[in-house]
Amino acid sequence: MAQFDQLPRELRQWLATAILPWSAKSVLKHWKAALLRAGGDKGRACALLSELEARCIARDASLIWGACHPAATPANTATRPSPRAMR
Repeated sequence: MAQFDQLPRELRQWLATAILPWSAKSVLKHWKAALLRAGGDKGRACALLSELEARCIARDASLIWGACHPAATPANTATRPSPRAMR
């Protein structure tokens, strides 16, 4: 819990509505990459995290339940996102 308490306020707020169970270490890594990509704009960084989360959910849905699952979008069923999706 202490690791989560040390996260930036905006990131903790984003986590409060996140669907996936992010670890503090993982979400902080993606947060830093999103901030860099967003030029320091914290709102845009949160949007980028949401996009990443949606891609992960779509990928997992297609792998677990198949391409016909509502969360599995055609763009995400053929390939898995790169581990460096935020770069």
